[in-house]
Formats: sequence, structure tokens, C-alpha cells
Amino acid sequence: MAGHSHWANIQRSKSKTDKKRGKIFSKHSKLIISAAKQGGADPDQNLRLRYAIDRARADNMPNQSIERSIAKGAGGSEGDEFEEILYEGYGPGGVALLIEALTDNRNRTAPDLRYILDRKGGTLGTSGSVAWNFERKAAFVLSRQGVAEDELFEFALENGADDVSTEEDGIFGVTADPTAFHTLRTALEARGFPIEDAALRYIPKNTVEVDADTGKKLLELIEALEDNDDIQGVHANAEFLDN
Repeated sequence: MAGHSHWANIQRSKSKTDKKRGKIFSKHSKLIISAAKQGGADPDQNLRLRYAIDRARADNMPNQSIERSIAKGAGGSEGDEFEEILYEGYGPGGVALLIEALTDNRNRTAPDLRYILDRKGGTLGTSGSVAWNFERKAAFVLSRQGVAEDELFEFALENGADDVSTEEDGIFGVTADPTAFHTLRTALEARGFPIEDAALRYIPKNTVEVDADTGKKLLELIEALEDNDDIQGVHANAEFLDN
């Protein structure tokens, strides 16, 4: 049986995001406000802000909303003190989960996550329990349509990529150091490569195979976690099997 890698999982997550515009815009706004508050309103000098803006635009967030969020964060007004927290846990089938949160109240977020995990067959883990199995990477999903594998491989490596995956049907996966995200994305876009998704993600070093039943339960858990307003991303080391 063939498995679906994390690149296919990213596509699934992206399709769900497309159906929840209002909620995802709110999450982008929080990320932009936090980045501008910490590093200022100039994306050329604030890479966290540049990344947050890029992600918001990729999801078609209106420019007016983006500018309003930047101004709110850079204004240094009271409130909107967001804290980035990385929660660790397990899902059905022993799948490792890294859960990115951006919250103004960790005393609310942790119990909410524990409730969701308990209800959906998962558990909240301790610090360091699964993080060792993930690497933070700039990750790009590109369509294979009209793209020569050799050309992409050479171009991506010349522009900061550290790996190009060719194992998945219909798509290429490209990874790089997180600091190369904007440079590599700009280069790929300028060359005309069709980017389907681009983000900073936690990529698993080792994966766990899950069958159809376990995979369905896991996806339901991930969707419930992503539906929480404080959650910016959920990363799993699952490999979904074709049945």
C-alpha cells in the first residue's frame, strides 16, 4: 500500500483552510499584530511581519485588513499581548502532534486543548515529548504541471532550498531553512513555478503509518484543534495509507 507523505497532508489542510475564511483572517490578524508589536511596522526590517503578511495575502485577506492589523500592532496600544506557545501531544494511533498557539491567555488555551484532545482520542503531552521528532522548515508545495523536475531541483537549491521531494503524485515538496522563506518564495514566483502552498512548518523526521479508520479520527481531531481561535497550526507525523 502506498502512503501519503506530509506534502499531501499539507494539501488537505489547505483545502480546509479555504472553507473557513472568516476564522483564518482573524488568526492572520493576530499574527500580524503580534509581529508588528514585537518588531515594528516595516516588513523589510521585520521578517516575522513579512511572513505573516505573505501568509495573509496567500489566503486572500484584504489589504485594508492587513494594513489595519499592522497599524494596531505597531501602535503599541494596550491589550493584544499575544504569547506564542508550542504544545505537544498525541493523537489516535500514537501520532505525534505539535500545536502552535498564539494566545492572550494561556490559562484558557491549555484547558481548551486538553478538552479537545480528550474528546477526540488524543492526549496532551509534556514539554519535549514529541518536539525532538520535528524540524522547523520553510515548506513549499508546487504543482508538477508544466514543471521539469531537473530544472526545479537545480533552481531551488541555487536559491536556498535544502531539499526537493519528488515522491508525491502531482506535486513537488521543497524545504529550506526558515530564514530563507521569503527569498526562496520570491525566486520561485519570479521564475513562474506554480506554488500551491508556502509556510513555515514543523516537518517530521519519522512518520507513523495510520489506516483509514485511524486516519479519519486523526483528521477530525486536527480539524477540531484548528477550529480553536488560539491555534495557528497543527503538525502531525502521520502517514496516511491508501486502502
